[in-house]
Amino acid sequence: MQNKKNKTRKLTQMALLTAIILLMAFTPLGYLRTGVVEITFIMIPVVVGAILMGPGAGAILGGVFGLTSFIQCFGMSALGAMLLQVNWFFTFVVCFVPRVLMGWLAGLIFKALYKVDKTRLVSFAVASLSGAVLNTIFFVGSLGLLFYNTVLGMAAESGISVLAFLLSFVTLNSVLECAACLIVGTAISKALYKSFGSIKEQ
Repeated sequence: MQNKKNKTRKLTQMALLTAIILLMAFTPLGYLRTGVVEITFIMIPVVVGAILMGPGAGAILGGVFGLTSFIQCFGMSALGAMLLQVNWFFTFVVCFVPRVLMGWLAGLIFKALYKVDKTRLVSFAVASLSGAVLNTIFFVGSLGLLFYNTVLGMAAESGISVLAFLLSFVTLNSVLECAACLIVGTAISKALYKSFGSIKEQ
């Protein structure tokens, strides 16, 4: 009976967080955009799911985030539309894989830290913060790896090196994303965890 209850609760939470991701992805709630610079807060529901339901759920929710990111390349994202014209498959990889890894690793980080976290706060904060940090590292890293020539051209137009160009992405995106994940993600995940507890992956 308890196992069935957990499965039902997990499906309900997955459905709710998926709906939140979709809402944020296709409304102004999820992004701040200025030209090709895009700041997103969609890591928050992904990280919350990873904390509540484990790495597997985090990976699935990260996949949903990644799919919405790829869909946005068809007209909603200036950067995505540009990358899509260069190579659609690499664009999908850049949009999808980093988000799956981010959700999965955030869940693993929380599981590892919670076992030794006597404060019952650090594990939530670090796991939440890791969502923004990992998303930025994996996205910018895959962008530089798979679209090096494209990034090289954009950097040349700006009169800076490729490394400086990629670091500018990190600087512009990471501050707000990290702050949002750390504050909002920690508060929400800790409150929900305290109210409902975790759901062990079946």
